[in-house]
Formats: sequence, structure tokens, C-alpha cells
Amino acid sequence: MHVSIVGSGYVGTTIAACLAEFGHEVLNVEIDTSIVDAINDGVAPIHEPGLNERIAEYGGDDLWATTDYANIRETDLTFLCLPTPSLDDGSLDLGAMRAGAESLGQALAEKDDDHIVVVKSTVLPGTTEDVVGPLLERESGVEVGRGLELAMNPEFLRMGTAVSDFLEPDKVVIGATSETASATLRELYAPILEREETALVETDLREAELIKYANNAFLASKVSLVNELGNIAKRYDADAYEVLEAVGLDDRISERFMRSGLGWGGSCFPKDVDALRAGARQQGYDPTLLDAVVAVNDAQPRRLVELLESHVDLEDARIAVLGLSFKPGTDDIRKSRALDVIEALLERGANPVAYDPVAIENVQETYPDLEVEYADSADEAIADADGAVVATDWPEFDDLSFSGMGRRVVVDGRRIDIDTGTLERYEGLTW
Repeated sequence: MHVSIVGSGYVGTTIAACLAEFGHEVLNVEIDTSIVDAINDGVAPIHEPGLNERIAEYGGDDLWATTDYANIRETDLTFLCLPTPSLDDGSLDLGAMRAGAESLGQALAEKDDDHIVVVKSTVLPGTTEDVVGPLLERESGVEVGRGLELAMNPEFLRMGTAVSDFLEPDKVVIGATSETASATLRELYAPILEREETALVETDLREAELIKYANNAFLASKVSLVNELGNIAKRYDADAYEVLEAVGLDDRISERFMRSGLGWGGSCFPKDVDALRAGARQQGYDPTLLDAVVAVNDAQPRRLVELLESHVDLEDARIAVLGLSFKPGTDDIRKSRALDVIEALLERGANPVAYDPVAIENVQETYPDLEVEYADSADEAIADADGAVVATDWPEFDDLSFSGMGRRVVVDGRRIDIDTGTLERYEGLTW
């Protein structure tokens, strides 16, 4: 099948590389010429495990990138994988989506054959039908249902595991305006749907749009509830991890997302929960529970620093911050809890020393005025430190020795898998 994808962020690039691996011809349309050149040269434009080798193999061949929408006319269907960032009130900025739909519609005006347009971006219910569809019709002169078909196929990709998430998903959700569109997507995803572990959900456009939001809102709520229980456990001097491990044995609850800690961040949970809250209010509903979910999450970095402060005088203290990306396996720092920790440390007069395997450059470029020292290794960060905070659970931290600290106080915000024997070797270490 000949597929075009508008947008080359981590979603667009990931699905492009994976579809090329399935044997499809894939065209990426992207306005950033540096990204276009990188893909055509076989270089992944983003840091994502498993992506580099796929772009190296297919980039410039079965996967080709361009800035010219006219090339879309040679394809059978188009995925819209465009950013939908949050506005100040939490609602979605659909500027990129509108512009992409208009340009796509103009390209399709010159196409003789039918075309399927699939919204892959996370958008609120009604967006595909009431925003994207009319723009395509206006610019192309073709009506939905008469030569133009719409579908909504939400992504469930996590940064750091996006490739495996695409290739081995729990579910594939297809919302479509016609059986033709549904059948085409089933054919496209045949290698995935052949897996017994993958469920196929076929529904309408609005339900498909809302499934993604409901999915992320549920997971974010679970994390915040777990953190709330962890905060309560600390007041009772009880081991929260032991308590929650037992709770996870209930098959109605499951053991996933049961580690209390710094909370959730990144590009998806914060944006999606905020958009769902804003959308609910626009519909006349007050999402009280989701408001509480966000409030608990926003307070976790401050609680962690307060816990550290109960053991260390933070004024002029050298504090190692281990991890800057919002999760391991990615260099994405959007809504990273580590940055909130650094801000709280600076407010208390501390001197943060930060280390991350891949995200330091992103922090330096995004926050050039941030008053933090950057270390070349975790050992360098903790050397002579008065305290340390584990903000991202990078696997390399599991084997870290804390013997070089000036004062061995470590607050673990991610429950890293360090060998307890390692801790026992260091007398006086507060963990």
C-alpha cells in the first residue's frame, strides 16, 4: 500500500518507519527541511529506541520525506500526525491541524482517485468530523462519502517504547465513516492484527477520539491515586511500596503503575488531561475528580524536596539530580518532574548538579538561563553531594555507588531497582 504521513514528530516518524518495515511505500510530508533531509539520509530525527536502525534501512528508499504536499496524490491514504499543543486554558491549539488539513485538501483537489484521510493526532471528540472534514471538503472540492473518506485511528505510543508499542499494541482502535476506510486500515495493520494479544476495536469517529483521552485520564488518575496513598503511608511510617504491591495482586486493579513517586509528565498525560478538563467545562460539566488528579500530581515534586529538606539543610547544599527526561528511554523534557524538582531546590537556595544520559542538551537549549551545573556522569553528579534525588529511573542508576557523596542522603522518586545489598555496604546512607 502507498501511504502518506503528514508530520514527522515521534508519532509520524515511528509509524512511517514501522509501516515501511511491513512492506508499504511511505511518504513523509514535513515542513522542516532539516527533518526531511535527515530521514532521506537514513538518520532518525528523534531519539527513540529501535527507530535509528529502521530509518537507516528504509530512509530515502521505501520511506521518503518531502516538503511538497503534491506528492500525496500518488498515495492511497494519508495520516495526519500533527501537534495539538495546549493553550493557556488547557484547550487544544488546532492551528497545525487546520493548516495541515487545508494543504492536504488543496493537494487532493488535483487527484482523480478516491482518498482516505486518517487523523492520528490526539483531538477531542468532534474534531475529525467538524473541523478536519469540512476543511478537506472546502479545499479539495470533494465531499466526505463521495470520493473522500475519514477515519480516526488514535495512537497509544509511549516515548522510549514507541516502536514496540506500535508493533505489539494491546489494541488498535479504528473509527471510520465507511466500511471502505475500515477495511483499508485493517489491511494496513494486518501484521499487527494477526497477533492474538492485539484487540481490534471498530467504532465511530467521536468514540475513537474519546477512547484515547479516557485511556490516558484513567492511567493518570491511577498514578495520582497511588501517589496519594504513598503520601498517606509516609504519615503512618508505613512502607508504601509493600502496601501497593499487595493491592496490585487484586486482578481488578493490577500491578501496573503501582509505584508511588514523582508523578507523571511528558507530552501526553498533562496535555490530554488538561484538554479533557477544558473540553468538559465547555460542555457544561465540572470534572472535579480530574482536577484533583492534576493537583496531586503537581504537588509531588514539592513533597519530594520537602522530604529531602527534612534530612539536609538545602541552603548552599550541593544536590545531585539524577535524570532530566520525563521518563527513561527518551530525551523529551516536556513537563518533566525533574525540572520542577530543580526549581524547588533553587527556591530553597540549593546548588543542583544534574545528570541525564541523553537529555542535558535539550535542557540547555530550552532553559539556557537555568542555574544548574551539568555533570558528565552520575558519579560526577553525586561526588561530594550533600544529597541526591532520583528523578528519572534510567537503568544505569540501578548500579550506582553512592560512596562518593559528602553526605549520603538519597530521595528516590522513581523506585529504581537498586540492589539493597549495595545500600547495606554504605553505613550511614539514608535512602
